[in-house]
Amino acid sequence: MRIIATLLDAILGSIVVSLITQIIVPELFEIAVPLWLSVGLFVAWLVASARPNASIGGLFLGMAPKAIPSAVRANLGWLAFSVAIVSGWIITEIAPLEFFSADGLQGAGRIFRDLFSPELGVVGEALNLMVETIFTALMATVVAVPLSFVLSFPAARNVMSDTTTKKSVYLGLRALLNIMRSMEPIIWAIIFSVWVGLGPFAGMLALVVHTVASLTKQYSEQIEDVDEGPIEAISATGATKLQVLWFAIVPQCVIPFLSFTIYRWDINVRMATIIGFVGGGGIGSKLIQYQNKGDYNEVGTYVILITLVVWILDVISARVREALR
Repeated sequence: MRIIATLLDAILGSIVVSLITQIIVPELFEIAVPLWLSVGLFVAWLVASARPNASIGGLFLGMAPKAIPSAVRANLGWLAFSVAIVSGWIITEIAPLEFFSADGLQGAGRIFRDLFSPELGVVGEALNLMVETIFTALMATVVAVPLSFVLSFPAARNVMSDTTTKKSVYLGLRALLNIMRSMEPIIWAIIFSVWVGLGPFAGMLALVVHTVASLTKQYSEQIEDVDEGPIEAISATGATKLQVLWFAIVPQCVIPFLSFTIYRWDINVRMATIIGFVGGGGIGSKLIQYQNKGDYNEVGTYVILITLVVWILDVISARVREALR
């Protein structure tokens, strides 16, 4: 564990030193930092974090003695945080004064004027595409829920801790779900729009993949938090593993599962709009076309409709989730 802690300290130190020498100093002082100075700063970081109660890596792994406050560790942490903030400011080119530039204010005024002067002639078209978007999200949720339900049990640690084989399945499934969830739906939409062609089917598949990964994680975490009492009681009767799952775990999870599902449906409606930008069908596909052409009156119509629909669905889903508690 100590080796891992040192490795984490080295990784963090290399990031901090790189940000200082490659971004902050060149940007603020317009000078290049020599290699020997970068190496020296990195070595100084490692030396400062060498003691267990000064190691940020050790603190992350739970090795550092929390009862002993360390000024060194606190200072290293604040240094890393400060460097990240300053570097982020530089990298993202934050310029608050641009809000008040003449050109910026003129452009913003033109866009907002057009957005709040919607073109009513496209309302019918927008409504048809909004229906397509809603049903894309609905079908994605309907397809994903049973898959997530089945996968949530092998993805739960308390269910898969009996044997080495089960632990391996658990770890492998968790890793796969993390990969699926780390890729945003818009990326999956790009993949499926090439695979099955542009349109709502590609959008639905993209949402299915991401929904399965997200819901399975939420379901499995709920399974891991169930009361062990009913499990032990039903197991004592000689019930099979499947019977224990169905009669001891599932009844405790039904209401949370429904709540997660409704909330995910709400998220999918919002996501279905965004994935339309890359060929996932629905209202987003037409919205990006109007935006690219600079037709902001039409964009305003679409934005107003999307806002209304999302707001209505959000209120409905919130009421349903509240009723389930």
